[in-house]
Amino acid sequence: MILLTDARRQPDPLPALRRLPRGSVVILRHYEWPHARRLALARALADLCRQRGLILLVAGDARLARAVGAAGVHLPQGLLPLAGGLRRRFGLVTAAAHDAGAVARAVRAKVDAVLISPVFGTASHPEAEGLGVVRFSALAHKARRKGLRVYALGGVNAATSRRLKAVTIAGIAGISGIAS
Repeated sequence: MILLTDARRQPDPLPALRRLPRGSVVILRHYEWPHARRLALARALADLCRQRGLILLVAGDARLARAVGAAGVHLPQGLLPLAGGLRRRFGLVTAAAHDAGAVARAVRAKVDAVLISPVFGTASHPEAEGLGVVRFSALAHKARRKGLRVYALGGVNAATSRRLKAVTIAGIAGISGIAS
């Protein structure tokens, strides 16, 4: 299970972290926040993750990840070219992928896991058309064949996750559909 933070939909993610099972991953996003506020949140998340046996990744900011002792970084699709250098500095690197080209770049970059999205329509990106089960399944299969762990992201909740039962994935990722 992967929980992604979201400044608008979940300004304070700490309560959600308290409901996550041990071994879950937390990806700090909160891109919109000024650095000092994001740093303070990252420190609080890092402390709670250590206490609860959760894994913290910081999205798009290797310096912040290093400053708080995060396990690694998560790369938005546009930052995939940075993965090679980050692989040498962090134990865990994940990436977002929204299409076949991004999955191929993630494979070449040797990231540990890919979050393929949006699987279904989502409140985070209401303008984005969901991939649907068939297209998601094809992308997931391609990524798995090349050794990547795959997580379903975007509109995934208790009801929609049942539609993914036939697809082999490592898990699900989300904001409001996780630990709610």
